[in-house]
Amino acid sequence: MNSFFVKIWLASALVLMTVMVALPITGFAKADPKQQEITYRYLETFANVLSILQENYVEEIEAKEAIEGAINGLLLSLDPHSAYLKPENYRDFRNETNGSFTGIGIRITLEDGVITVIAPIADTPADRAGIKAHDKVIKIDGEPTKGKTPFDAVKIMRGPQGTEVTLSIYRDGWESSRDFTMRRSEIPLLSVKSLLLKPGFGYLRISNFQRNTTNELTAHIEELQKTSTLRGLILDLRNNPGGLLDQAVSVSDLFLEEGLIVYTRGRNKDQDLTFEAKANNTLDRFPLVLLVNEGTASASEIVAGAVQDHRRGVIVGTNTFGKGSVQSIIPLNDGAGLKMTTAHYYTPSGRTIQVTGITPDVTVKSQNANLAKADESNNLNSTREADLENHFSSQTEGSEAGADDDALSAEASERLSNDNQLQAAFDILTSLALYAAYDSETVEPVSN
Repeated sequence: MNSFFVKIWLASALVLMTVMVALPITGFAKADPKQQEITYRYLETFANVLSILQENYVEEIEAKEAIEGAINGLLLSLDPHSAYLKPENYRDFRNETNGSFTGIGIRITLEDGVITVIAPIADTPADRAGIKAHDKVIKIDGEPTKGKTPFDAVKIMRGPQGTEVTLSIYRDGWESSRDFTMRRSEIPLLSVKSLLLKPGFGYLRISNFQRNTTNELTAHIEELQKTSTLRGLILDLRNNPGGLLDQAVSVSDLFLEEGLIVYTRGRNKDQDLTFEAKANNTLDRFPLVLLVNEGTASASEIVAGAVQDHRRGVIVGTNTFGKGSVQSIIPLNDGAGLKMTTAHYYTPSGRTIQVTGITPDVTVKSQNANLAKADESNNLNSTREADLENHFSSQTEGSEAGADDDALSAEASERLSNDNQLQAAFDILTSLALYAAYDSETVEPVSN
């Protein structure tokens, strides 16, 4: 078999977008003659069944649809991530790398035969509507999703900008499904956002791993460093459903000086790949905290696993999604595509995250914003020394009492007050930075 290119793809079916990277594969293992003979025998049986149906079934059967259905059934019997892409689906799959488009912003897969949300993309209609990872999509605009592939569901969910789509969602703990109506909007391709929480402390959010993610991330870090030297960074990978393997590797490489980042193992040696960090790509070393949750999947789990195994940063949040397989896209002669699982990936220590996911170093469950505000309100009613009548004034020497050159920005204060996981990450980050300062500086004793 001649060499050809297949696409390594770590995210499942997308409502928004998937970018792929081409890697050469020299061929697939040939089946032994005995196995081929058995296969041909079953194919003959299939052809006979189809012929009988075409001649005798109560309604006329379209051969193309019947065969495509059989192929889908075959692939779905293997795993939830393998799929047959019709020519129009495969075309859309490739073209989505070229610009923004309209959608609602969720990544989906097939779990136990049900269309299931991997994660909503940050700042999209689905995210704002409250769609969560592991939600089951029972209906789309009243049409049941049972028997549909993720790509079928994607096609129904898409539509012109400004139009509405209603998803009937079932979530664990609910007695019945609930309807979520969202207005489709344009989804930009930028995958990185940043915020300076306070001088020296940055926040970066990666929504998915696209072909320019590493360049975007580097540009955002350089922008943060224009204000002051970075003393610590929060990398938010929550609800990041994955994307490109090479981008997950290069993002990890920014924070690791050396050693293994990830490796893959497949049935064929062509799928056995190893990726290692390069010292010349590494950023300055500073305290690092990664935020993860149940919507952190695939490529984003590679980053979290590499950082955790190398003890480069602290992982904060909840257990991740647990998608540890690699899919390859193979173009077919009729313009269609075959997406099949060809390998599993492993973290540097040899862990597979399939199903189990990445367990955070510090578990912090997401808290309702209203509960957080209630706690804040209760704190306002507490009494401190400054509230007591005739209290002593501060005797601090050399600086004005209450002066704070490191105040949080207004946007940072609002985000922290509404996001308890981010607040926990920030508290850990500032503690790490303080400890690092103690470790590197000599504190002069105070003389009388």
